[in-house]
Amino acid sequence: MAEDGLRIGGLSSGLAVLLNGEGTKENSLKTHLVSNCDDFGYQSVERSLEYVLGLPNKSVSSLASPVDSNLVRCIIQNEFPKLHANSSVFRNRDGVCISGDGCTPHIIGLDESSIRGDIRVIKPPLLIESLAMFSSARANAFVWKGKWMYEVILETSGIQQLGWATVSCPFTDHKGVGDADDSYAFDGRRSWVVGDAIGCCIDLDCNEISFYRNGVSLGPAFHGIRKMGPGSGYYPAVSLSQGERCELNFGARPFRFPIERYLPLQAPPFLVPFATQLLYCLSRLLGLHSVEQAKHSSVQKLRRLKRFVSREELFYPVSHGICEEIFSVLGVDVWSTEYIAWGPFLSFVMEMFGLQIPHDYSSLDRVLDVFLEFEGSNLLFEHFINALACGCKTAPLVLEDCPCSGSYPYLAMAIHILRRQELMVLWWKSPDFEFLFEGFLSRKNPNKHDLESMIPSVSWPGSSEDVSYESSMLLTTRALSEAVSKIEEKRRDLCRLVIQFIPPVTPPQFPGSVFRTFLQNLLLKNRGADRNLPPPGVSSNSVLVSLYTVILHFLSEGFGMGDICGWLKGSENGPDVGFLHRGGHRSFPVDLFLRNDPHQNDSPRLGGSFSHLSKSNRVYDEETELIRWEEGCMDDEETRVTHSSTKKPCCCSCYNDDFTRISNYPIGYTAKGSSVHCSSIPERSAHVATECSTGSLNDEIEDKPSSSYRSESEYSYRPVQHMRFVPRESNMSSATLREEELLDILLLLYHIGLAPNFKQASYYMSHQSQSISLMEEADKQIREKACSEQLKRLKEARNGYREEVIDCVRQCAWYRISLLSRWKQRGMYATCMWTVQLLLVLTKVDCFHVLRKSDPPFVPSSIFIKQGLASFVTFVVTHFNDPRISSADLRDLLLQSISVLVHYKEYLSRMPKALLSAFDNRSWIPVTNILLRLCKGSGFGCSKHGESSSSSVVFQRLLGETCVNDQELFSAFINRLFNTLSWTMTEFSVSVREMQEKYQVLEFQQKKCNVIFDLSCNLTRVLEFSTHAIPQAFLSGAETNLRRLTELIVFILNHITSAEDAEFFDLSLRRHGQSLEKVNQGMILAPLVGIILNLLNAGEHMERREYNDVVSIFANMGCLDSFHYRFQYLVDYNWDGTCRGDVYLVKLAQLENFLSLLSQSQSQENTICRGETDGDDGLCCICYACEADAQFSPCSHRSCYGCITRHLLNCHRCFFCNATVVDVVLISEKTG
Repeated sequence: MAEDGLRIGGLSSGLAVLLNGEGTKENSLKTHLVSNCDDFGYQSVERSLEYVLGLPNKSVSSLASPVDSNLVRCIIQNEFPKLHANSSVFRNRDGVCISGDGCTPHIIGLDESSIRGDIRVIKPPLLIESLAMFSSARANAFVWKGKWMYEVILETSGIQQLGWATVSCPFTDHKGVGDADDSYAFDGRRSWVVGDAIGCCIDLDCNEISFYRNGVSLGPAFHGIRKMGPGSGYYPAVSLSQGERCELNFGARPFRFPIERYLPLQAPPFLVPFATQLLYCLSRLLGLHSVEQAKHSSVQKLRRLKRFVSREELFYPVSHGICEEIFSVLGVDVWSTEYIAWGPFLSFVMEMFGLQIPHDYSSLDRVLDVFLEFEGSNLLFEHFINALACGCKTAPLVLEDCPCSGSYPYLAMAIHILRRQELMVLWWKSPDFEFLFEGFLSRKNPNKHDLESMIPSVSWPGSSEDVSYESSMLLTTRALSEAVSKIEEKRRDLCRLVIQFIPPVTPPQFPGSVFRTFLQNLLLKNRGADRNLPPPGVSSNSVLVSLYTVILHFLSEGFGMGDICGWLKGSENGPDVGFLHRGGHRSFPVDLFLRNDPHQNDSPRLGGSFSHLSKSNRVYDEETELIRWEEGCMDDEETRVTHSSTKKPCCCSCYNDDFTRISNYPIGYTAKGSSVHCSSIPERSAHVATECSTGSLNDEIEDKPSSSYRSESEYSYRPVQHMRFVPRESNMSSATLREEELLDILLLLYHIGLAPNFKQASYYMSHQSQSISLMEEADKQIREKACSEQLKRLKEARNGYREEVIDCVRQCAWYRISLLSRWKQRGMYATCMWTVQLLLVLTKVDCFHVLRKSDPPFVPSSIFIKQGLASFVTFVVTHFNDPRISSADLRDLLLQSISVLVHYKEYLSRMPKALLSAFDNRSWIPVTNILLRLCKGSGFGCSKHGESSSSSVVFQRLLGETCVNDQELFSAFINRLFNTLSWTMTEFSVSVREMQEKYQVLEFQQKKCNVIFDLSCNLTRVLEFSTHAIPQAFLSGAETNLRRLTELIVFILNHITSAEDAEFFDLSLRRHGQSLEKVNQGMILAPLVGIILNLLNAGEHMERREYNDVVSIFANMGCLDSFHYRFQYLVDYNWDGTCRGDVYLVKLAQLENFLSLLSQSQSQENTICRGETDGDDGLCCICYACEADAQFSPCSHRSCYGCITRHLLNCHRCFFCNATVVDVVLISEKTG
């Protein structure tokens, strides 16, 4: 029911729509005035008063004295009696009963006796928050007949059950409104967003309950509800989960979206019609100005005859008379002030000011001048500012109103009135100053339905949609971008006002002190906002994002307000150059790292928490010390790119016309890059990345030795040149807002505000790419003319994929509009350059990837790193496994960054050693994927995916050298690789067996199987590369590694080939829509073949006595028939889908030859075994295959050296008596 007047004015009184009569139109105004002045027997001043006050013609007699405010008040009091007489009608309402406390019997609130859990009113009148896990409450009023409603403004968008309940509805810690009999509720957390206005309506004439979202009906929710009598009825009731907030409005304020024929539970104040009419009169008075300026011949004639009074002569006495009457009645009923400020006054001012450019600033100033002369105006304007802040929260972007849509008109109004010192002081002194400031910075984000209205037509490259959709989408996204840009500009203007404001306190404060206090309190309030379950009271995400963009613009593009009392530093490049783009010397105050402020000591620093840093980095005089360095000091002289060098960084460079053209048409570029820039680990399927990111798989792995014991000297840290500590200038007080402090706050806001948004944007980009692939696959199968039943299912699936693509395209477009404008990318790039030299916090690693994957790209990929971020990549590659980084989550983020940096081969030299060390319990999944990407092209059946890249060749050589030169490191790595692969295959086998026993494939089980199978394939590929690059690790020296390898191969073959129903095995892996080429057994069988062939080929180039015989080791495994069957399965497998070309026929021939040699060797072993006696006490009692030639020290238990060596890889206790092993002694050495 959002009518034009309601939407424009923001809040309607629900009694009369102001300022929309025909008298407000200029033409009607001119006609009315002329008609009252065309009779020469009357003075025009009387007729003007009649028009302004809305009185009948000639009802004001001739005036003997000049017009003054007393005369105007007298006319109002004499001619407006009907409004006073009819005010009692607002009290005469039947069907509602309010239980008051005797003092305010008509005020509706929460019934405290009904509260279950912990619901607190955090801001009057009824902004509530749940502090318990689940809380419920009823209002202190009920209805039993008629049509009633109340409205809820959502401050959060989680679990909130809103509705109606009887007094008999029981509230518990787990059940609330809607969960029990005689209660009805709506929980739209999947569709509603912060800032939504939910209308809860009950029609007891038709016995139904319905709900409205922003004035749009969601349809009748409940029919046939039970009839109630006068003594009982339905109470408004809400249930909230922990941390959820909403504002209840039972009628104490005008509804944001009143619903026709439904009444508020609480009657509006009786003075509302009277105040509304007075404001209407004031609006007519202001309208005279437009007539006075018009070139109308009749008006000019009357002016010459002095029969038409000028606006200036009439405005002052009439306006003062009207205002005196308004404040006179408000003084009688102070409860009416809030309602009138939120309703009639807001509508009047917004209509006068204008929602679109140009705004009528002159009329607004005249009204402010008049109202501020009255003592009661402070309370009125306090509520008015509150209403403006609320309007910013709830105003949606409407495409038809762009560019002045959303919160723009409210911000423009607030900024203009707050330029007045008295109103700025009034706002600052308000106890809700910070709450209202957050309201002005809020943004109502759209849901799926809103995006359909904002972006009605969508297109993507390769789509079969209407060709006109692309140009239509381009126009709408440009219009929305302009609207967002205007809103952001107004937010910056508001923050500038707060920065410039010097509060009237003693001792005097610096400019920026109020803004600084607000930032500190905001950070303190949002401690823990990045947790999975944030604590109660955290700010809306839109506030954090808006504040981030404001500060980013200040630091990147400049404050745009000159030097204020000397606290904003200039630069040699000019005062308008942003802090992030100033070249030359840079500095940072030490105390920002080590100051024990409550809003900072919980910040995620790279080196750990405040307590940890303060112990390990003692600085005794933080207040006077600065870190200083030269920009680019971490880079080599010949490759250095700074703001002072000839070649500028990407954030300060211009690019060719082709790239500019791509950036100007992002839609055409989007889908081209969607398949490339959709995942941070491109070689890994998205569902695997999602599963692995949860950490659920890692937690199940048995504890293995960690690799984080490396000393600092092993990381080859490169010292930052020319960095030094110097005393701080004495005139820079710690109480002054500093640009360095804003940078620090910017990074923290990114961590708790921006990062979740970019994560969600990455999800939609990835999901869009997947849905397009699935839709194309469905189209392909439809073209192949499947049977009618299958064709029907394919078309249904295809339509589903299409809807997902359209939704993702809209979501991605919105994220580009709101988060990735060009100036934001420029500022983020400069921030990455700045922070890597100082190593502030790690969140800018995430920012780096956002820029890298941005769509359209910020700069061409060829120069993205070379012109500014070379030192950033160097840092990530060098320090991703640095033990000084205390947070495991932060190390994970660095590690994941490696997967997208591997194609920069100039940075590969430091990677191999650190990657092998990082392969531990927590990080084995990302390390595996990195190694897999670097090792691509070297395995059996890999040519189909392309040859190895130059960076892969370089890395493979470096990795081989590292393993040869550091045998201890490689031994630890290969041991962990064996253990992890054995675990993943066991988990996979168990999951398949569970499904086979039930003979059903559940979605979550299939998902788990798919993830574990992909991980097993990746691990096997890494193991295959190890046999290719370092075969001597298996063929030379002790047989331990080779024996473990053969056991693992047989173990995998047993699990893969033992499935009784091969079709069911494939079914457990392949999801709907996936082809046989993408998921099959050959994915893990191929690397097994590659392992065998690598060892055979390497053995041919070694002398017989120098290497362990692969064939004989396999032959010793036993179970000849079963073993022969498993290897024959490898030979007979259909490799056509995996291998191409004659070279693979040769390799398959090698495999057949190996199988024949294996059969011969096993026959010989069996002959030898039959000739031996069974009573050999010298055999190892662990493997029963080798002689017990070694013993533990000091317990002296014996076993074969191979079994002992394998056991000591994972445990240093005797496996007989559990004693700690000090040494292992060969028996031959001892006896000798």
